[in-house]
Amino acid sequence: MDFNVKRLAADAGTFLSRAVQFTEEKLGQAEKTELDAHLENLLGRAECTKHWTEKIMKQTEVLLQPNPNVRMEEFLYEKLEKKAPTRFNNHELLGQSMIDSGNEFGPGTAYGNALIKCGETEKQIGGAERELIQSSAINFLTPFRNFLEGDFKTILKERKLLQNKRLDLDAAKTRLKKARMADARAVQLNTSPPPGGVEYVVHFSYMLNFLHVKWLKMWTDEVKKAEQELRITQSEFDRQAEITRLLLEGVSSTHAHHLRCLNDFVEAQTTYYAQCYQYMVDLQKQLGSFPSTFSSNNNQSSGSAGASISVPTIPLSASLPAPVASSGFSELRNSSGSRKARVLYDYDAAGSSELSLLADEVIMVSSVPGMDSDWLMGERGNQKGKVPITYLELLN
Repeated sequence: MDFNVKRLAADAGTFLSRAVQFTEEKLGQAEKTELDAHLENLLGRAECTKHWTEKIMKQTEVLLQPNPNVRMEEFLYEKLEKKAPTRFNNHELLGQSMIDSGNEFGPGTAYGNALIKCGETEKQIGGAERELIQSSAINFLTPFRNFLEGDFKTILKERKLLQNKRLDLDAAKTRLKKARMADARAVQLNTSPPPGGVEYVVHFSYMLNFLHVKWLKMWTDEVKKAEQELRITQSEFDRQAEITRLLLEGVSSTHAHHLRCLNDFVEAQTTYYAQCYQYMVDLQKQLGSFPSTFSSNNNQSSGSAGASISVPTIPLSASLPAPVASSGFSELRNSSGSRKARVLYDYDAAGSSELSLLADEVIMVSSVPGMDSDWLMGERGNQKGKVPITYLELLN
């Protein structure tokens, strides 16, 4: 019991000493030992890594699960270490609704059969999305979270210890400085003659000598004690600074690991979008085999029952349709006139200088001197802007 009380008193004394040192530093009444520039840079890089890791994690979670209520529910299940209930995603819900409605209209009808095929494709996309979320959580989000909850917490702990050791070191420096000043004053008083005459000196000489010797010995011992304490605190500070430095230098390995995780995330996204593209291409081919007019569904006479729906497909390797060499476009660029053109595909303008297009609409196009050869100036009523020629078909 006595040992615990002494230990508690020692801890309280250390805490008070640190608090006093910290307060005096803030008030500008005490000196502060600065960390070396390399260690400061490492600390700054660690803080930057922590900040952006948190931000990237948050935005990735929003991308994979846009519903904030579902994210909160999954977070609570994770903290409670319980398995979250399995729920259908939006693609799977849409696909099931299409399949149910197709069965209601009848799988033997063209519309019902098309709904069922669309629904099956939507459910395939939903499954691919589920695989993307699972892969991203394991190979991307989990390593990022492990850094924040593991390595970075260790760095914070050791950094806090370094701060305490630094306060102990500076407090020891302050005590040594005060002890030396007091010792110097004691020496000065011992060498100065006491005030008064000869009789006063004789009367108090023995007593003054005794007190001066005691005082000098006390402050000499105090200086030695402060010097010993300073050596110990300096050694502990240097050791803690080295431990912290080694941990902070490990952030470079964390960056390399996160880079591999980023590659895995990009690969998962590439697989997902390629699957979605292939599913939709297959669905286009299936829908293209249906007749364009269904007399059994809408009571309209079919003039061309064998006609098929023409659905343009865009290759995955290109973000825009491949440029088409046309003599008509060449003639238009070389002239100052304008021509009518039919829009082949929908196009969303990327800026205020461009004009958005809708498939099958007819607009007026003309060439403007100095404009890129892949663009023309389009006009629709009062609207005017640049349009890509690969989305146009000139009309006679």
